[in-house]
Amino acid sequence: MDVVEFREYCLGKPNTTEGTPFGETVLVFKVAGKMFALISLDEVPATANLKCDPDLALDLRDRYEQVRPGYHMNKKHWNTVEIDRIPEAELRGMIDHSYNLVVQRLPRANRPRKPRAVARRRSATARRRARC
Repeated sequence: MDVVEFREYCLGKPNTTEGTPFGETVLVFKVAGKMFALISLDEVPATANLKCDPDLALDLRDRYEQVRPGYHMNKKHWNTVEIDRIPEAELRGMIDHSYNLVVQRLPRANRPRKPRAVARRRSATARRRARC
């Protein structure tokens, strides 16, 4: 996954916004004003910081050489990941986990709403048949 794909995947999450509060070289992705991902635009290889459960963070660091404690972040809760050297499915899982951790901590009123399936109204004829 490259930086463009990373950005598109993050922005595909409900209620996600992006900004550059730390300068033009760092994109920050937020949900309801809370950060869940940051990506450096000028690093080679490309790196991103992702929020992570502390136990899972340690496990990922043991499994992947490309996952390190979060650079300039709380190292217990954030990982720095070389995005182009991690399997794409695993990286998407890390992004999803980061997003979900932040959403779970939001007050219910601020959480993104899941779209509800719209129930189809039955026609008058179908309702009459159902009564019989």
